[in-house]
Amino acid sequence: MTSRFDMFLRRLYSKHSDPQRGIMVFDKSSTEQRIQTLAREFKYTGHSWGTTQNYAEVPLFLDSRASRLIQLADLVAYALFRHYEHGDSSFYDVIKDCFDAEGGVNHGLYVKN
Repeated sequence: MTSRFDMFLRRLYSKHSDPQRGIMVFDKSSTEQRIQTLAREFKYTGHSWGTTQNYAEVPLFLDSRASRLIQLADLVAYALFRHYEHGDSSFYDVIKDCFDAEGGVNHGLYVKN
């Protein structure tokens, strides 16, 4: 997910000269330290697809009860869950065109069959 988001930001820059930087926001959890460590490794050492270059800051951890952004991510996850696990597309249909895509290739949502 980290590399995909980094690639999305890279495409914004190359196609539109839009030098945006991104930030990852997570719900508070016991994995905070491990995710912080991975983010540093991805930036300086790299991962399978290179290094991340487009993050403005280290990952941010917020309590979902205090953050509308985390609550929004929960709603997106719920819409995907209802669509793929229960065949209920009522929420998914609202967001289905919001995922990152380019040239008919969907980058923002990967569905493994």
